[in-house]
Amino acid sequence: MTENKDLKNENNYKNAKSSPNDVQSSLVFYADAKSVNMIDSMDDESYLDIDAKDMKEQSMNGFGEYKNIVDYIVQITRKIWKEKDIGLIYDTYSYGVQIHRGLVNSHGVNEVVSGTLQTLQSFPDRSGLGYSVIWSGNDKEGFFTSHRGKSVGTNLGDTLYGPATGKKVMFRTTADCLIHNNKIYEEWLVMDTYHLVEQLGFNPIEIAKRVAKQTKALSPNLQFNISQSAEEGLPPEKYRKKYNQFEIGDFILDLFAQIWSRKSLNKVKDFYQQNSVLHYIRNIDVVGHSEIQGTFLNLFSSIPNGKVLIDRVTCNERDGEGNWDVAVRWRIQGIHGGIGYFGKPSGKNIEINGVNHYKVRSEKVEEEWMLFDGLDVLRQVFTDSNEEEQNTGQNSEDFEDGNFTGVS
Repeated sequence: MTENKDLKNENNYKNAKSSPNDVQSSLVFYADAKSVNMIDSMDDESYLDIDAKDMKEQSMNGFGEYKNIVDYIVQITRKIWKEKDIGLIYDTYSYGVQIHRGLVNSHGVNEVVSGTLQTLQSFPDRSGLGYSVIWSGNDKEGFFTSHRGKSVGTNLGDTLYGPATGKKVMFRTTADCLIHNNKIYEEWLVMDTYHLVEQLGFNPIEIAKRVAKQTKALSPNLQFNISQSAEEGLPPEKYRKKYNQFEIGDFILDLFAQIWSRKSLNKVKDFYQQNSVLHYIRNIDVVGHSEIQGTFLNLFSSIPNGKVLIDRVTCNERDGEGNWDVAVRWRIQGIHGGIGYFGKPSGKNIEINGVNHYKVRSEKVEEEWMLFDGLDVLRQVFTDSNEEEQNTGQNSEDFEDGNFTGVS
């Protein structure tokens, strides 16, 4: 399902004057952080301690007791996961909700309930710590949220990956949601499943081979043509900035065009502060221009001619000149044709789905959280592998359907 273009913030940034046909106006959305209680400097426990008189009130017709859209996301996540009010899912997810987990999708509120039960069976003490909600929209046309957090739990029940290990795990998640009248209608969920599998003590390569068999019927067979991929030598399009001065939508789209699409890694110094921190998958932090360049190089070299697609940019203005919190949902499509983050080239068509959160301060990136599911990429690499089933250590029929959804 294509994201509903009507669910746009009615208060688009006052200086964004591009025409409705501009790429920027169709991708970039804005909101003022002062309208809500942002949680970027606290977790959800601290959020609950906010004095009632300091809680910002937004128009929230149809949302019951919730004071603003950040309050809604923080509260329902806590109630479902920490308090285990699983029945609240029926009240806050639409009957036909679509959940996107990379290329594997599920439909319907019952799938969300099922995924949540499976997760809590495997990690009974699982808690979700929320660390940021970047948002846009309103209660009339609908809200959008991008919720970044960490999941912490102890593996006391069997998982799709193997028997219970008793190990404590922590992994990052980000959930992008379209919400209207107290219901989530569509969710894009990204989890660092590779890091989870590693912490459980399982071999991610063997797990990816097994999951590839389980999900073969659920995942589309990717076919890219010249218009979709740069494999035929088609150069990436240059982004033409719309403004002479700093403008956050311009800044983000230009960053992706120059660093991600054109692979001009020397431009990192133009977009990132000297000691910027990049929080990468598998709980890896890199600091400074050189380390950030190396991280990008390792990722991009795996899919050297991949096409970078941006699905949405959401910008929250903060206090101070040139200060913004930004969420970007993106995809890279192409052939796994180079040695890099995902090992030796397989020649397979792959799509990497991710969500990044940025803290832009004084017109440069101060901190970035990048998240994609490395295990899902390896699943694509090993789909239709000719290796014998016994090499995975298990037969695929011994396992349940791999459509393991859950919520953030």
